[in-house]
Amino acid sequence: MNAASPARERGWAGLVMVFVALAIVAFLAKDALKGYGLASRPAVTTKAGTPAERAPGAGGVEALDLGSAPAAPASALERARGVEDMVKQQAGERAARGDGVVR
Repeated sequence: MNAASPARERGWAGLVMVFVALAIVAFLAKDALKGYGLASRPAVTTKAGTPAERAPGAGGVEALDLGSAPAAPASALERARGVEDMVKQQAGERAARGDGVVR
């Protein structure tokens, strides 16, 4: 019967430690991505209901207030594109007013 050398045993232990470290990093990355809004969200299941239940204002839900602020974009990419569009619009307005640096 051959006994395994201690060097071989350390190799397996090191491999197990690498896998444990990888699992910890993956868990932390998942939480970070969720925090930044980049991770996919689970699908929302909806119940069909009757047409009266699906009607706006049905079931005690308040009617849509058109004076309220619009809903925020769902993903971080949409928010970034919105900021980019706003910056481009402001740059165009400044250029039209002549607020730019004259060389």
